Amino acid sequence: MDAVNFFGQECVSLENKTIQVLISRSVGPRILSLKFTDGENIFAELPDFVVECPGSGTFHSYGGHRLWHAPEELSRTFLPDDSPVDICSIENGYRATQNVEAKTGLQKSLEIRLHDDSPRVVITHRLSNHGLWPVTTAPWAITQLKIGGVAILPLSCADTKQLPNRTLTLWPYTDLSNPNVSFGKQHIRVRVDMKENEAFKVGFPNPRGWLAYWLNGTLFVKRATYEAQSNYFDFGSSSECYCNDEFLELETLAPISTIQPEESVTHVETWQLFKNIDCPRDEKDIQMLVQKLVLE
Repeated sequence: MDAVNFFGQECVSLENKTIQVLISRSVGPRILSLKFTDGENIFAELPDFVVECPGSGTFHSYGGHRLWHAPEELSRTFLPDDSPVDICSIENGYRATQNVEAKTGLQKSLEIRLHDDSPRVVITHRLSNHGLWPVTTAPWAITQLKIGGVAILPLSCADTKQLPNRTLTLWPYTDLSNPNVSFGKQHIRVRVDMKENEAFKVGFPNPRGWLAYWLNGTLFVKRATYEAQSNYFDFGSSSECYCNDEFLELETLAPISTIQPEESVTHVETWQLFKNIDCPRDEKDIQMLVQKLVLE
């Protein structure tokens, strides 16, 4: 388990013949880099991006991938995670586990696995309750990506005849007239070229299960199971997308659950990278890409 320095953070490398993943050991648990072995990191690199957590200090974003617990609340969600994590080897990968959060009694861990030489990663996000009381929450998996690309958000395609088949959740700062956002019949396309201090966020139930981001010829796809009979935070959102002038986030949430003391809940994402992909410029391009890559 050799150490790798990445923007001042001590990491361990998990790799196969096609991709490399860097898992932070000095902070987290975080995954700070994902790339083809001969390519660039597609994740945002944000060593100086911070948010103040009331009563608890400064939260450092760092970029990359992290685990939060929903719903969002500034004094709880943004608890600093700057302490070293325990990393141990597991079958086909590593497990990174933080110390128990003193304020919540929760403990976060990530299990990251590469099963073969394909560009595919499986991440199991785990929240464990080591407090004295039950906690109602949901694992919330957030991936920060570099600006300059295009996000693809799939909408429900269910044929419900005259009945509605989709809902959108919007935040107070979301401007539907933003020229970087295109609403199609089956997808939302977000071009990540926001102005300074501009932000956009949308959430939705995602029965199709995937989210995607294109950047410089590489397509990143993440998948998570949608449970139609379960309840989700943020007006039923199992997927969310946030972007500003510094990064874009693709987010998936597990259903709402109550974690009893000394019990855990998990949320699994599967990631894939695709090479030499043309930028999807409209709804037609997106549909062709979905069919070509068999995204569903």
